[in-house]
Amino acid sequence: MPVTFLKKIQNAKDTIKEYVERYPRHGVSLSFGKDSMVLTHLAKQVKPDVFVFAVFSDTEFPETCALRDNVVQAWGLNYKEYTFQNDPSKGREDCCKTPKVATFKEAVRDLDCWFSGIRRDEGFTRMDFEYVEEKDGLVKVNPILDFTEKDVWHYCAAFGLPVNLLYGMGYRSLSCKNCSAMEEDENDAERSGRWKGTKFEGGECGIHTQSLR
Repeated sequence: MPVTFLKKIQNAKDTIKEYVERYPRHGVSLSFGKDSMVLTHLAKQVKPDVFVFAVFSDTEFPETCALRDNVVQAWGLNYKEYTFQNDPSKGREDCCKTPKVATFKEAVRDLDCWFSGIRRDEGFTRMDFEYVEEKDGLVKVNPILDFTEKDVWHYCAAFGLPVNLLYGMGYRSLSCKNCSAMEEDENDAERSGRWKGTKFEGGECGIHTQSLR
């Protein structure tokens, strides 16, 4: 029997509660995209002062920065930001992979568990991810893994979440200015705009596939 939208929400909260209690040194990763906004909203219902962190490049969209400034203040987030610089000499294919992963390692260095807003139906690279994953002693929890894109937008509408203005301009999946492209075909996968036209199209930067220890 299909899981209802409300049941998915409850399952996500239950998962967050379980791992917040199991691992006192935990954090929520927030990119200020639609999925991690939903994750953070859910986590704050479980633990209002939950630690939230972001990893930002120097090539973020202004719209993303504006949303960050609004949400951190309006939601009263217990928030820390880690930053890195993209290397333009690497080209669009590899400009942020190494520095982003290195900075993410710094962000989770003192954590035993972190929460991610990834979903299985975003693209081919995420279909086999699990709710709970462990690499070299660091636990990653994916509470909204079985949410669909429709579920995410349903949640944003139902709970009045602020969203990045770029979605209204034709983007479906957001990273920085260098590696995000607008939707070109309604039949494309959600993440097909990532690294568009390169060998990494629709792929991963490494934070969900590499060891962060």
